[in-house]
Amino acid sequence: MLHRTVARVLIGAGAITLTAAVVPAADAAPAPAAVITLHYDASQAAEFKSAVAAGVASWNASVHNVHIVAATSGTRAEIQVVAFDGWPQSNLGPVRPGGRVTVWFGREAVNEGYNTTRIAAHELGHSLGLPDAKPGPCSSLMSGSTGGVSCTNATPNASEKAGVEANYANGVARQPLGGVLVDAP
Repeated sequence: MLHRTVARVLIGAGAITLTAAVVPAADAAPAPAAVITLHYDASQAAEFKSAVAAGVASWNASVHNVHIVAATSGTRAEIQVVAFDGWPQSNLGPVRPGGRVTVWFGREAVNEGYNTTRIAAHELGHSLGLPDAKPGPCSSLMSGSTGGVSCTNATPNASEKAGVEANYANGVARQPLGGVLVDAP
């Protein structure tokens, strides 16, 4: 009889231990959101390659569900960056994985004194689906040239971050808006 009682206690203790191991804690962290990876190609960005990398770093530090990385050999880039002599411009996204947008990094704005990292981050914002917010203050990345020549802010504000997070919610990029935005003053 004692043997059966001990066996029942041990079996009961095992069931309690098993239950505790299976039931998640009430304060368990939620599962991370799906992250979309986009590739960029700055091989045609000429003297602006480092500005493009800095603009990418700004977005990667600011949003959590989309990550932009340099395309490696053999990888198709969704974001193609090309240096040219006009005003900066780009296709309006949000670009989807496997899709393609172009950022034309315009020397005209650089020649007028606009900050290259801000230009890159602003144009990348268009690729991620953000329209211009003109006129606007320097604190708004998407205000572009209306932030002024002295503006060096290359970090999206809370509203801009939330816009990109919404554009790539649940691991899916929403339908691209389309068109080309030219960022002349």
